[in-house]
Amino acid sequence: MLVRVDPGSPVPLFEQVAASIRRALADGEVSPGEQLPPGRELAASLEINVHTVLRAYALLRDEGLIELRRRRGAVVTGGADIRARLTALAGELVGEARRAGVSVEELTGIVREQYS
Repeated sequence: MLVRVDPGSPVPLFEQVAASIRRALADGEVSPGEQLPPGRELAASLEINVHTVLRAYALLRDEGLIELRRRRGAVVTGGADIRARLTALAGELVGEARRAGVSVEELTGIVREQYS
């Protein structure tokens, strides 16, 4: 699993770490039951503070994607269905846009605005 951060990005580092892990889950690089790298190890490899990684792990725990277990670290509990969930949500969004008469270009612009 590859986790990347961009120190120059306006997105907080902990959110970048969490997003990288979510992406790995969505792409199937990490599956339920797998253990994530220990916080200290991941922090050292990314050259960031360990508390930043722990905050990302806490966020993922709150989202129900991982469990934080004493002496076993962070273990993936869910997330294999992230891409399916996003696809379903995108389908709903496209359906609403069609009903409202919003063009593909307008919808793409709206999504880009929200993504930033």
